Amino acid sequence: MQKTPSSLLLRIGICGRTNTGKSSLLNMITRQQTSITSPFAGTTTDVVSKRMEISPIGPVVFLDTAGLDDSSVLGTDRVKNTMKKLGSIDIALLVLEGDRWTVFEDALVAHCTQYQIPLVLVINKIDLFKPSQEYLTACRKTSTHLLCCSSVKGDRELFMQEFQRTLIALCPEEFLNSPPLLGDLLPPKKQYPLIVLIVPIDLGAPKGRLILPQVQAIRDALDYEATVTVVKENNYVHYLSTLKDLPDLVVCDSQVVEFMVHNTPLQVPCTTFSILFSRFKGDIIQFAKGAGAMTRLRGKDSVLIAEACTHHQSSDDIGTVKIPRWIARNCSADVQITHCSGSNYPDDLSRYQLIIHCGACTLNRREMLYR
Repeated sequence: MQKTPSSLLLRIGICGRTNTGKSSLLNMITRQQTSITSPFAGTTTDVVSKRMEISPIGPVVFLDTAGLDDSSVLGTDRVKNTMKKLGSIDIALLVLEGDRWTVFEDALVAHCTQYQIPLVLVINKIDLFKPSQEYLTACRKTSTHLLCCSSVKGDRELFMQEFQRTLIALCPEEFLNSPPLLGDLLPPKKQYPLIVLIVPIDLGAPKGRLILPQVQAIRDALDYEATVTVVKENNYVHYLSTLKDLPDLVVCDSQVVEFMVHNTPLQVPCTTFSILFSRFKGDIIQFAKGAGAMTRLRGKDSVLIAEACTHHQSSDDIGTVKIPRWIARNCSADVQITHCSGSNYPDDLSRYQLIIHCGACTLNRREMLYR
């Protein structure tokens, strides 16, 4: 894996009505023909993403969205998809054209306010229409972050300087100083702590590589000067017997938790990749409270099992096989289970008595909290 996972990138959404120049703005920022531009409304039909390196933040991803006022045949679906994508963005750019403000801008501002998404107003095409002072004043009352841009040559560098300063000011602290995935669980004064990762190679394991949570755990451990040993479960007990000193932390795949706990000395802290990511991406205290709902499940109750990514399911898949089997044995065989994966997360969750979510290694923290 040579690229920073998309779930760790700062996500910048470019939003606005049709033909305000959203795609042109993205093309100007990236200096590439990233998005197709046209004088006809509704050129951008699906969300277009583009990575870019912006110092000192690092790699970011821009999301060019469909127009909020798209009235075409598929416009409703496009707008719905755009609003769903807004749940994952860290900073919103609302692209405007001079002296025009409609209910669509009001709706986006309300959404950003509700979900505490930092908002930047970008008045585009100022070479074609210069905004009035009254309009600028009204915009500044909506957001203190206001930028103006045009397609005139030479304006890009000035805009990018202001844009960069604005991003740094709005960038969440976790992107400038990344929080630890597991480093804070290690002894603070130990120079070279030892971490053991128990990684089963089963039918669901990808060929020729480790999965994303394992890779990120290794990288985080290295950031804290830790030594990392990766073993399969059938080699774990033997490996422990060869150590002079016990590990400082053991992390395992969820399917071998019982094995890990049974074979690890009591004084050694243990956890799982899923628990680490639940803490890293979401509200682990709320998750722990929610787990208590399993004891209250009764026949005909509804349970949603949600996975952030889409993958081929093996015959012993934890989400579609093992967890439903556990619920049937320990709660009720009549529980109604629904599965969803990827971005197909239900809008209405009121009918579910319990939601079981994966560790969300492919989602960013904002999108997980939004869910």
